[in-house]
Amino acid sequence: MNMCGRVYLKGLVLYLLAWIAAAADQPQTVGKNGPKSGKGSGSSVIFPVTGNVYPLGYYHVTINIGQPSRPYFLDIDTGSDLTWLQCDAPCAKCTPAPHPLYKPNRNLITCLDPVCVSLQGPGNQDCPSPQEQCDYEIDYADHGSSLGVLIKDSFPLKFTNSSTIAPHLAFGCGYNQEVPDSAHLPYTDGVLGLGIGKSSILSQLRDMGLIKNVIGHCLSAQGGGFLFFGDDFLPASGIVWAPVLSQSKYYSLGLADLQFGGQASPIKGLQTVFDSGSTYTYFSSQAYNALVSLIKGDLNGKQLKDAVEDKSLPICWKGTKPFKSIRDAASYFKPLTLIFTEAKNVQFQLQPESYLIVTHGNACLGILNGGKVGLGSLNVIGDISLQDKLVVYDNERQRIGWASANCNRLQNMDRRYDGGLYLPYAGSYGTLEDTCAATFGSGEKAENKR
Repeated sequence: MNMCGRVYLKGLVLYLLAWIAAAADQPQTVGKNGPKSGKGSGSSVIFPVTGNVYPLGYYHVTINIGQPSRPYFLDIDTGSDLTWLQCDAPCAKCTPAPHPLYKPNRNLITCLDPVCVSLQGPGNQDCPSPQEQCDYEIDYADHGSSLGVLIKDSFPLKFTNSSTIAPHLAFGCGYNQEVPDSAHLPYTDGVLGLGIGKSSILSQLRDMGLIKNVIGHCLSAQGGGFLFFGDDFLPASGIVWAPVLSQSKYYSLGLADLQFGGQASPIKGLQTVFDSGSTYTYFSSQAYNALVSLIKGDLNGKQLKDAVEDKSLPICWKGTKPFKSIRDAASYFKPLTLIFTEAKNVQFQLQPESYLIVTHGNACLGILNGGKVGLGSLNVIGDISLQDKLVVYDNERQRIGWASANCNRLQNMDRRYDGGLYLPYAGSYGTLEDTCAATFGSGEKAENKR
């Protein structure tokens, strides 16, 4: 998650050439004889998701990019706008990744490009010539960062109306990545920025008239799930909607009060943000300390003891025998509920399964102290609390919605897909099939991954 939002201009990357083809901005319709120029409405796109909260600590999708297209694993992040890939420009500092570095090819974006202007702001004094390349630096809450240059390339997408379109989209060519914990790296090629800003992939697709600016994800607690762009997969009913704060740079529903076990608590006025780029949920220091006191007080007399030897997360408990699953541990804990005070009758439920993980046979608290990672008064609803929920970010109507869901399959959709059948998600949805096979890896992610 990009909490700082700082974007600076750096030195030139001589490897990239300052040339942009006049046709580069035109969507490409891919047919049997290859791509050809053309406009068209694409409906929606769906992608299978890979990953989990523990032990991987992140969820990613596979996106094909380039001509010829090659697959890349991108970390799903609704807390930042810019999509970026590790890039051979050449690369000054890159981390181990599942695929070879992306190689730019005469596809530089200049300072005059609307995406650059949206990142840098108009009249930036660090960019004296409109034809200079557009550099970026994005900083994340865990003190990680990516430094690079903006480029454009083809994103071949398979839409639900059976069309295949390859629009040229702007993204970051990252040639210098800083990571706070080199022992817990995500095994991805970059980040898929799905935030509110104009530089996001969805905003660009919407500006081209290809898709509605609606994002939805369903992250399975068993691992995997699906991500979609567009509004084809919205349930006909059962979803809870709340307005996004118009002045916020993030997906924020404003202030919320916390209930503990169905009862009011002293934890009130939490400024909340939905962020799929954060593995765990974070409360501000005061709220976190109050919550820990409530939980520990409620556990008095129950057969749980502090598992101080377990360093997986800051607070863990052990039972009389090792827990085999979260279900085994959940009965000891009470549900939490966020009551959004700026929306009428809107609640976000956090059952124990939405804030606990089981590791080494212990139950660990997956709500962490945001003050220790520089979040200040901000409270982040991360992946652990988004599991087994369909979460929709509707930028067309400035609202967020959610509903309990089985994230292992598409369900309760008001439009039929693929000839009238609800099929499990498949690799051919979303991106075009490619002869270059994806290479899967493993690894763990730091506590606050973005």
